[in-house]
Amino acid sequence: MTATASPTPTAVPRGQAHTTAHGPVTVARSYRFEVVKLLSQWRIRLLLLACWIAPALFVAGVSAQSTLPTDTLFGRWMHATGWAGPLVTLGFAGTWALPLLTSVVAGDVFASEDRLGTWRHLLVAVRSPRRIFAAKALAGLTVILLLVAGLAVSSTAGGLVTVGNHPLAGLDGHPLAPGDAAGTVLLAWACVLAPTLALAGIGLLGSVVLGRSPMGLLLPAVVAPAMQLAQMLPLPVAVRLALPGGAFLTWDGLFTSPAQLAPLLIGIVVSLLWAVTATALACVLFLRRDFTNPTDDGSSRHAVVTAALPLAGLLGVTVAVVAATTTATGSGIEQAKVQHALATEFAHLYRTQTAQLRRPAVTEGQLKTAAACTKAGVRDGAHGAGNDWRCVVSWHLPGVAATGSAVYQLDITPDGRFVADGDGPKEVNGYFLVRTSTGDAPNPLWQFDGNVDLLAASPDSPDSPTP
Repeated sequence: MTATASPTPTAVPRGQAHTTAHGPVTVARSYRFEVVKLLSQWRIRLLLLACWIAPALFVAGVSAQSTLPTDTLFGRWMHATGWAGPLVTLGFAGTWALPLLTSVVAGDVFASEDRLGTWRHLLVAVRSPRRIFAAKALAGLTVILLLVAGLAVSSTAGGLVTVGNHPLAGLDGHPLAPGDAAGTVLLAWACVLAPTLALAGIGLLGSVVLGRSPMGLLLPAVVAPAMQLAQMLPLPVAVRLALPGGAFLTWDGLFTSPAQLAPLLIGIVVSLLWAVTATALACVLFLRRDFTNPTDDGSSRHAVVTAALPLAGLLGVTVAVVAATTTATGSGIEQAKVQHALATEFAHLYRTQTAQLRRPAVTEGQLKTAAACTKAGVRDGAHGAGNDWRCVVSWHLPGVAATGSAVYQLDITPDGRFVADGDGPKEVNGYFLVRTSTGDAPNPLWQFDGNVDLLAASPDSPDSPTP
C-alpha cells in the first residue's frame, strides 16, 4: 500500500492573496483607507477641533466687546445680528485660514508618502497608481470640506447664541430678514468652496511635483497671499476677476439688491477651471512617475516647468476671455457708479434711521436721493480707488420745500468695497446712539460699508447739487 502525499500549500503574500480572493482594491476602499489615515494624524485632528470650536468662541467674544472690528466687512453689525459673525469669519478665512488649511491637507497628501518611503507598500496593496491618486485626492477634499463646514457652522452658532437671530443690513442698506440672511450667508460660504478647491488643486500639484520639499506643503499658503496682494494693486478689473482667488472677495455681491452676480460667477468659473487644471496636471505627473526608483520623488526641473507653464497659460487665457466678454474697463470704479451706489444705500439706511427714531415713514421714491462725488478735486470723470473721495448726498422729504444734504468721505478699495464716513451735519450722519429692539446702536447713517459693482454699466449721473 502506497501513501499518496497531499500537495503542500504554497504560501501567498498577504497583499496578493487579498487581491486574488477579492479582486483589485477599489477606489472606494482606498478612499476609506486614506480618510482614516488622514484623520489619524494629530495635526488634522487638531485642525478639525479648532475649526469646529474656535470660530464660535471668537464670534462670541468679539460680539461681547464694546469695540468691534469695523475695518472688516460686516464687523460693525456684530452687535446687531448673529448673522454678521459668520461673514466676518468668512472674510478672515478667505484671506488666511483656508489657504493654510489646504496647505496642511492637500499640500502634504502625496509628499507624506515620500518622506515615509511607503510608496512600494501602497502600490503592492492597491496595484494601480490611478486609483491611488483618486483615493488620495478625494480623501483630501473630504477633510477640507469638513474643515470649511466647521468654520461656517461654528461661527454661525456663536453669533446666533450670543447676539440672536435678527435682521441684517445688506451692502446697499436694504434689510435682510433673518430667513433671507440665513440663506444668503449659507450661499456665500458655498461660493468660496470654488477658490478653496483651486487652492486644493494647487496643493495637490505641489505635493506631487515637489515631493519631499517643504515648498510643496507651503505652495497654497504662498500662492494665496500673492493673489491677495494682486487684489490690492490697481489692476484692471479684467485681470482682477481672472485670478483664481477672486471669489474670496466677490461673495459680497450677494448682499446687494439686485445681487451683483456677474463678478461672483466669473470668480467661481475661473476658480473651478484652476481646480480642474491643477488636479489634472497633478494626476498626469503622478502617473508618469517612476516608482521603481526609490530616489525619484517627482521633484525634477522638467516636472516644475510642466506644472507651471499650463497654469500661466490658463491665467493668460482667462484674462483675455474676461476682458473680451465684459464691458468694464480700467479699474471699474467710476464716478457715476460710486454716486449711484452711495445714493441707493443712503436711501435705504435713511428709512432705517426714520423707523428707529419713530418718524413718519418715507419711501425711496419720495426721498429722490442723489449724490455728487469728487475725487482729489476732480469733479468730472473721477475714477479709481482711494481714500480721497468726497460726496454730497441730497434728498427731499414730502411736504418740505428745503433740500436736505449730508457730506461723506469715502475710502474705496480696488475691489470696489467702500467705507462711507459721515462728515455732517451731525443731526443726520454724525455719531449718536439710537435705541433699537436689540439695544442701543450707533446712528446707521454715521458710518457704513458699501460696494461698487465693477462690471455694471455706468448709470447716468443723477442731477445733484455741486459739492
